Amino acid sequence: MLKFSDIFGQNYAIKTLLDAYESDRLAHGLIFSGPVGVGKSTTAKALAGLFLCEKPKKSQPCEKCESCRAIATDAHPDFHVILKEMIRLYDKTGKSKGTTLSINVIKPELIEKVGRKAVMGTGKVFVIEQADYMESAAQNCMLKTLEEPPGRTLIILITDQPGALLPTIRSRCQLVRFVPLSSNLVNEKLREHGIDAATANAASELADGSLGLALKWIEDGVVTAAAELLEQLGTLLNGKPATRLQDWFKKAADAYAEKQLARDELASKDQAAREGLALYLRIASEHIRRLLAQTDDAERLEQLTVAIDAFHETAANLDANVSIPLSFQQLSVALERALIPSTK
Repeated sequence: MLKFSDIFGQNYAIKTLLDAYESDRLAHGLIFSGPVGVGKSTTAKALAGLFLCEKPKKSQPCEKCESCRAIATDAHPDFHVILKEMIRLYDKTGKSKGTTLSINVIKPELIEKVGRKAVMGTGKVFVIEQADYMESAAQNCMLKTLEEPPGRTLIILITDQPGALLPTIRSRCQLVRFVPLSSNLVNEKLREHGIDAATANAASELADGSLGLALKWIEDGVVTAAAELLEQLGTLLNGKPATRLQDWFKKAADAYAEKQLARDELASKDQAAREGLALYLRIASEHIRRLLAQTDDAERLEQLTVAIDAFHETAANLDANVSIPLSFQQLSVALERALIPSTK
């Protein structure tokens, strides 16, 4: 059974929750805020296990009661995890891709269920994953529930972008902050998962303190692809055209999308490809940004800054649904103008 002692690198968040629980001041609405893949969801499940335990001892679940056995096997009837993909359960057309968290999910999965009597009697816990994807209507419809939830109820909103939540939502919840993990800790945990040293080193550096992302990016081939991308950028930085860069982005995005569709065959391939492109643009931008700290040459600093701006502009074009081929053709031209003197 998952317990707080199994969570690593989040001492402050765990202490905040335990202090509130032990003093009987645990808020009925919580926002777990922090980077993706640093332990927010696992902490939510550990808290749910303690909250729903029939006979907790010294802020630890007993691990013996019916409730503990149920949550350990992911079969607890009073522990509800709400996902944006649940729209498919309520979309009669069968066309929804679950790209936002709709009111048509929040109403039946939270508003209606929260008013029912707990099956096991100790309370109810609702965890809303990717809460920042909630549409405004979905957020507004849960305000009264957050204000005065019936019975012994705990509602946890998981997000890496708390600013995307309405102020009225944030004001009704206690914010619990989660921090990035150290690169060394991510590396260590990857090695414990049987990842070879070279891959673990590359992934821990790339994932910026997120074990969850490091594991996912290894599985999805992102770590290998990122190495190829940095090689392409190296060619440009050495003053030579990276003739395959535009094609590389397309192939890498398609490969990324295929991995996401393998997990969820009803996902949008176009949306997944755009997510992949945005990811590789961010990786490229962060790589160039790190290079800024390694030089004091004014001309080089200007070149790198222009390159970063080009990546950001392309990412903005993706968000605006501008043609992908056109956006990356413009990116290739902008990078060559910025980084290759002979093309200026």
